[in-house]
Amino acid sequence: MTTSPVSTTRVAVLAGGLSHERDVSLRSGRRVVEALRSAGLDASLHDVDADLVPALRDLRPELVWPVLHGSSGEDGSVRDVVRLLGLPLLGTGPRESRIAWNKPTAKTLVARAGIVTPEFVTLPQSLFRELGPTRVLEAVAAHLGLPLVVKPACGGSALGVSVVRTADELPRAMVECFAYGDTALIERAVSGAEVTVAVVDLGSGPTTLPPVEIVADGPYDFDARYHPGRVEYFTPARLAAAVRAEVERVALDVHSVLGLRQLSRVDLIVDDDVHFLEVNVAPGMTETSLLPQAAAAAGHDLGSLYRSLVEAALASAPTGPGAVGAL
Repeated sequence: MTTSPVSTTRVAVLAGGLSHERDVSLRSGRRVVEALRSAGLDASLHDVDADLVPALRDLRPELVWPVLHGSSGEDGSVRDVVRLLGLPLLGTGPRESRIAWNKPTAKTLVARAGIVTPEFVTLPQSLFRELGPTRVLEAVAAHLGLPLVVKPACGGSALGVSVVRTADELPRAMVECFAYGDTALIERAVSGAEVTVAVVDLGSGPTTLPPVEIVADGPYDFDARYHPGRVEYFTPARLAAAVRAEVERVALDVHSVLGLRQLSRVDLIVDDDVHFLEVNVAPGMTETSLLPQAAAAAGHDLGSLYRSLVEAALASAPTGPGAVGAL
């Protein structure tokens, strides 16, 4: 009996790390490993610590899949190290990850491409202190209006995110934001349906999974995202056919404009228009995460879907001397 080459492929799944999202990343990583093993792949889970580099050198996996949420996992740095070791990656490369991870940069690039995104300003904590908070916040509220959303310029899982409805709430929101990052992104709040769209490339080009609509009982914060009961999900989202088509088009355009590969998740607000909020190059894969929900709605078995992602990544990986470093 001949064994399919991919069935013996060693896939190293990276999870954990030291970001605020460590526990969520470990949960995501375990579920990805379970799904890959169910599909017949040789998958192993690796924390991002001092043992990672020697472990990868010893294992020499055919593919590395970063399932890391937060700074080092999504800012391109761990992906750079994987490339330095000469190992192929599943997903977006380090340079493009750095762009996507920085929300102001990603918003600027997609806006230049004609994609609608809420107006925003960014304030580093150092400048905020130098100029004095009172007059700066008065100028922000006067220019952007209320309500506002305050969030770290780099970060995920809604950590440090606040919705500001009155000017009196803005100072506290800034303090909470700066607890998770040195730079705040302050954007005009948009009311509408909160929708997220997963984009996957199984070898024939990027395509979307069914959009997921998020209806939260209160703010869609960290607790609501990872503890069942506070959020109701509709998959596919309750959108008219033409609106759904536009939502999917925007997600694909964001994926393309930012140079993302294999998989991403694009977060949007839908009212009379489709507003881009942010993009994730390492979407959550926990039991309550949105990409697995979308996959199930599309009729995908997770093991089969993740195996197809591995096959597509292997097929598109550069070959030949110096090919990895050339990326």
